[in-house]
Amino acid sequence: AVRQGRQQPTSTAMAQTSGVKVQDIKDITRIERIGAHSHIRGLGLDDALEARLVSQGMVGQANARKAAGVILQMIRDGKIAGRAVLIAGQPGTGKTAIAMGMSQALGTDTPFTTIAGSEIFSLEMNKTEALTQAFRRSIGVRIKEETEIIEGEVVEIEIDRPAAGAAATAGKTGKLTLKTTEMETVYDLGQKMIDSLTKEKVQSGDVITIDKATGRISVLGRSFARSRDYDAMGASTKFVQCPEGELQKRKEVVHVVSLHEVDVINSRQQGFLALFSGDTGEIKSEVREQIDQKVAEWREEGKAEIVPGVLFIDEVHMLDIECFSFLNRALESDLAPILVVATNRGITRIRGTNYKSPHGIPIDLLDRLLIISTTPYTEKEVKQILRIRCEEEDVEMADDALALLTKVGMETSLRYAIHMIIAAALVSAKRKGSQVEVEDIKRVYTLFVDVKRSTQFLTEYQNEFMFNEVVPPDVDMTDVQS
Repeated sequence: AVRQGRQQPTSTAMAQTSGVKVQDIKDITRIERIGAHSHIRGLGLDDALEARLVSQGMVGQANARKAAGVILQMIRDGKIAGRAVLIAGQPGTGKTAIAMGMSQALGTDTPFTTIAGSEIFSLEMNKTEALTQAFRRSIGVRIKEETEIIEGEVVEIEIDRPAAGAAATAGKTGKLTLKTTEMETVYDLGQKMIDSLTKEKVQSGDVITIDKATGRISVLGRSFARSRDYDAMGASTKFVQCPEGELQKRKEVVHVVSLHEVDVINSRQQGFLALFSGDTGEIKSEVREQIDQKVAEWREEGKAEIVPGVLFIDEVHMLDIECFSFLNRALESDLAPILVVATNRGITRIRGTNYKSPHGIPIDLLDRLLIISTTPYTEKEVKQILRIRCEEEDVEMADDALALLTKVGMETSLRYAIHMIIAAALVSAKRKGSQVEVEDIKRVYTLFVDVKRSTQFLTEYQNEFMFNEVVPPDVDMTDVQS
C-alpha cells in the first residue's frame, strides 16, 4: 500500500497546514477498588536488603521480609529454576501481603501467577493439568524481532477522491509527504493506508511511524516545529522532536508472552480466541513438547530468552497427596518457575491420606522448601497497620479512636479491626461527624460481633440451633470424621 516516490532536499517549501484539528476532550473516570492488600507497594527493603520499619505499605515482619528479599534477588537473576519457598505463620500475620509485596517489587515484566489451593479442584480439568497450566503461566518468553518502519514528520497529505461519474470500484488515491531532519520523501497511498490515516486523525505536523509489514500507523505526537501554530492546545498534546537520519529504519520489538499463552494458541484452530474466553481446556503433552523444542531453538538463535516467574499458591494445605507428588516432579524441570506457597496450618492431616505432617504438606516436599516464618504483630505494629489502612480507605480517625481500635485488634484479630474502619466511617458520616470518634468504634463493636463473641454465644445457646454438635475441647479436630 506504500510506494516510495521522488526524494528532494528539505529546503523545499513546506505545505501549509491542511486544517485545524479539534481535540476531543473526554472525562475519564478511573475505577479503583480498595482491596485487602491494595496498600502494598513492595517489600519495603533498602539496597542492602535490610527491612525498613514502615515502608511501601509493609509494617513489621523484618526477618520474613529480608528472607523474601533474598528470594526476590534470586528470581531477578533468573539463573536457578525450581526453587520452592513456604511462608508459614498464624492467620493474620501478613503471609499474602509478603507475596503481594514480591509481586509489586518484580514489576510487570516478570510473570506472577496467584492461585488458591482449592481452585485446582473446581476447574473442568484434571488436577495435574490445572497445575501444569499454572506453572506454564508463570514462565515468560521474551521474543525479540526486527521490523522495518518508516518514521517521519508529516509535511502534507493529499487525497484525490474519485470523480462523480467514476466507477464504484475506484478507490481513493493520494500522496503522503514525510520528512526527517536530513531528507524528505513522497509516498503514494492506496485505499487501505488512506483509511488508516483518517482513523488515526493524522494531519500535517504529526510525527508518525508506519510498520511496513502490517501497514499499522502510530502517531507519536506533534512536532516541536508546530508548537506555536495554535494558541489553544489540549492538555494531552504531546510534542516530540522531528526524527533524524533515514526515513526507513529497522527497529527491534520485544514481546513477553507466557508459555501457557503459546500453548493455547497452538493447541487449536481458534486458540487465540480461547485466551480471551478462558475456555482453554486440556492441552496435549505433544503440543507442549513441540513448543518447548521451538523455544529452545529460538534461545540458541538468540531470538528469545526465558523469563522465569513466580507461582504463588495460597492455602497450599488444600492440595491433596496427588498434587504434592506432582509438585515434587514438576520442580525438577529446568522450565520450572520459583514456587511460593503459604499456609496457616500447624501439624495437620495431609489431604487424601490419614497421615499427619507439619503444615499438612508431605515431609519429602517440605524438605525441598525454604521456610519463611511470620510472627504475630506487636501492638505498635497493629496501630501502624491500622493507620495505613485508614489512609488507604480515606478515613479520618481521632487518635483515641485509633488507640481503641488497636486494642480491639489485639484482643480479637487484625482483620476484624481493619473491617471496622469503613463501618465506623459510615456510622460517623451518619451523625455528620468530621472524623471517626471513640463512640463510632463502640457502636460498630456492638453491631458486629467477632469470632470469640460469636463462638461464646453459640456455646451458650447451642441447644436452640439445628444440628448442634459441640466437640469436647480435648478432642483433635483433624480426627473428627464428617
